[in-house]
Parts: sequence; C-alpha cells; structure tokens
Amino acid sequence: MKKEIHPEYNPVCFVDVSTGRKFLTKSTMRSKQKETIDGVEYFVVVRDVTSDSHPAYTGEKRFVDTAGRVERFQNKFRRRR
Repeated sequence: MKKEIHPEYNPVCFVDVSTGRKFLTKSTMRSKQKETIDGVEYFVVVRDVTSDSHPAYTGEKRFVDTAGRVERFQNKFRRRR
C-alpha cells in the first residue's frame, strides 16, 4: 500500500441534533469542533438525521401532508370526453 495517499483515520463523535445522542466511531471526517471523552479527543460532527432518529430505523410513522396530490393527478390525467 502506498504511503501518504490515504486520508487520515480519526476518532469522531457524531451527534444527532434531534435526540442529542452521541455515536463514537472512527472516520476520515474532521471538524473544527473537538470534544474529549474518556481521555480521547474526538472531532465532533453534528448530523440532522442518524439511525437514532430516522423513521426507517425507529419504526415511527410520520404524517406527510399529501392533501390535493391525488386530486391534482386525477385532474391532470382524466380522460376528456
């Protein structure tokens, strides 16, 4: 493997904005914000959606406002007589 062509692998703390949960892992991502946890310095990367808050992972069903979409579709493709 060639040296100095691969990105540096760093300890990273991903923070979910909606739940506040922190995920400690390693990644090539960096940020200006750092936090020391258990004596290890982590780059803090803030995320809007993670597996902790995404509906596909949590099983939570969210209502999406679709009022009028079906009617507009039917009107658009209705056969004219």
